[in-house]
Amino acid sequence: MRRQNRQNKDTEKKKQDAQKARLAEAISNWVPKTEFGKKVKSEEIKDIDEIIEKGGKILESEIVDSLLPDLEYELITIGQSKGKFGGGKRSIWKQTQKKTKEGNKPKFATIAVVGNRKGYVGIGYGKAKETVPAREKAIRKAKLNIIKVKYGCGSWACACGETHSIPLKVSGKCGSVIVELIPAPKGTGLVIHKELKKILNLAGIKDIYSKTFGKTNTQINLVKACMEALKQITKTKTK
Repeated sequence: MRRQNRQNKDTEKKKQDAQKARLAEAISNWVPKTEFGKKVKSEEIKDIDEIIEKGGKILESEIVDSLLPDLEYELITIGQSKGKFGGGKRSIWKQTQKKTKEGNKPKFATIAVVGNRKGYVGIGYGKAKETVPAREKAIRKAKLNIIKVKYGCGSWACACGETHSIPLKVSGKCGSVIVELIPAPKGTGLVIHKELKKILNLAGIKDIYSKTFGKTNTQINLVKACMEALKQITKTKTK
């Protein structure tokens, strides 16, 4: 068992090293087309906050790769459960088919979450005829939608003053789904839906309470509602 875990870690490390090498090569060969991209390439902009705080729109994923090289990603399970009566595990791929004269043409979709566990997080939706292009498209779009999350200790039951949770209670809505994020005392952990844990982990939040309302089985709306709640923190002025 230990040997298998060690092998899995070694395999994951090799994948991450290979991905970093590909990103470094892509950045070196990158020819920017936007104003922000040219300033990042010429090192006139060295901090992504200069773009986010100005309300600038990021149109090139290489900008985020250059300024946030330690980004990690995870995929959300948005696919339907397989097996009799839906008893199987949900998949990270949502598969749809189009019927034509030539036969069925399948398409795959997924949602990616990127973050560096230091306050920067984003989500993206990707769809393609194959799984790998769909994943790459979702990751690229997630980088374009990156936001900065404010930390705090807004729980009445905790007066540590450290930045382990969020500063205030916020809520986000998408469709019929509402997600409320509530500050929690230190040591509570992430008391939230398992898929939303991926978002908060990559955002760097350690303790939180939550409430969800509506049709939460619709994972796409659930994830978007959580991101809307995190955006509300950035829109609210805190001391």
